[in-house]
Amino acid sequence: MSVVTRFAPSPTGYLHIGGARTALFNWLYARANGGKFLLRIEDTDRERSTDAATQAIFEGMKWLGLDWDGDAYSQFERRDRHVEVANEMLANGHAYKCYSTKEEIEAFRATPEGKHGAFQSPWRDADPATAPDAPYAVRLKAPREGGLTIHDEVQGKVSWKNTEFDDMILLRSDGNPTYMLAVVVDDHDMGVTHIIRGDDHLINAGRQSLIYTAMGWAVPVFAHIPLIFGDDGKKLSKRHGATGAEEYRAMGYLAEAMRNYLARLGWSHGDDELFSTEQAIEWFNLSGINKAPARFDFKKLDNVSKHHIENAPAEVVLKGLTDYIASQGQEPLSASDMAKIEASLPILRERSKKLPEILDKARFLLGARPFAPDENDKKFVDTVFNGILKRLTPLLAEVKSWTKEDLEALFRNFAEAEGLGLGKVAQPMKVVLSGTTKSPSTFDMMVAIGRDETLARIEDTIASTANPD
Repeated sequence: MSVVTRFAPSPTGYLHIGGARTALFNWLYARANGGKFLLRIEDTDRERSTDAATQAIFEGMKWLGLDWDGDAYSQFERRDRHVEVANEMLANGHAYKCYSTKEEIEAFRATPEGKHGAFQSPWRDADPATAPDAPYAVRLKAPREGGLTIHDEVQGKVSWKNTEFDDMILLRSDGNPTYMLAVVVDDHDMGVTHIIRGDDHLINAGRQSLIYTAMGWAVPVFAHIPLIFGDDGKKLSKRHGATGAEEYRAMGYLAEAMRNYLARLGWSHGDDELFSTEQAIEWFNLSGINKAPARFDFKKLDNVSKHHIENAPAEVVLKGLTDYIASQGQEPLSASDMAKIEASLPILRERSKKLPEILDKARFLLGARPFAPDENDKKFVDTVFNGILKRLTPLLAEVKSWTKEDLEALFRNFAEAEGLGLGKVAQPMKVVLSGTTKSPSTFDMMVAIGRDETLARIEDTIASTANPD
């Protein structure tokens, strides 16, 4: 059987991080098995669905690198097909017309039987000749005897009594198909073989199986995955921090890191915590999904992000920087600036947890002279250090080998001769070169910008601190 999975979000808001994890699992399973991964926009709720939300879903998926096969489906555009199936079920006796009013149904729900049992429409077995000339809903004629059992790839054997299921509505009295019908018809027509979704949909597997059976269609494989909780053990929401995929992009997380971290939320491969997307595809299977809810932990995410920023290919990090800058609504960096970053990437990404940290460290490459010290770092470049710089400059001008090792040796010897610790010279030099102490190492920066630029920045500082008043 060729595997076909799908992700079916509703375009009523951003791409929730829980939905992104669901999309990732479907994508990984399809790619791991040489199958197809489809995207369906469930836009039947016309009042709440928006084009902006649809675009946000597309952008979030693209940022995460979750490419789908073919064009995205619109559930609303398939409305006629959903109605066709409902009428077919009417014709074959697996559905019936229900004329019960809203008031009659609410009255039933208020009875002891209605509070504990499934709705029993009086029109289920009524003589069609007694039907009034009035609007009606089309309901599924669900079996009343026995029960229903599915084998879920995550939850295991799950059973219900048939009396637990309502004769659910397939077509509303206004002629519009319900979500439950539309999902089944779309999944069948799209050839979906595996439905991987949150375990809050587990009961829907039972309801939808009734429709599959009534139509004589093969029931897909179900895998209901655990929800994502916050650190307080409650369902992830805004109170826990960012919940939308675009928020993580805007915070500067690398897409590769998000894929790694989201994959570990509810799925495991032995003790592996850090892995590439290629490894995730190779390893992913449904048996590795846990039943217990996963907990979102920003500290763990930061550690995963740091690993990927430090180890990903340069082109991946550079693309991530481009995406991040775009997410901030800023102008893209020039080709020459990107080239400078690429040349110094080894020192810029060291110990960086997120992409903005790389840009902060790149200030010494991209900023224009003279570098004005940050307010908190002005103390490092006072008149005392001005004198130190004047004595250090001639030595730097005469260095034959402008390497990190030789520069560090020169600084150590100079500091010792001045009766100072190395940090008393190297730390202020960071401010001279970049305007801040939050930058790469002094010697890495000196090698990156070269002798002439280093000396020019020293001269700027000497000039600016000669007459502080």
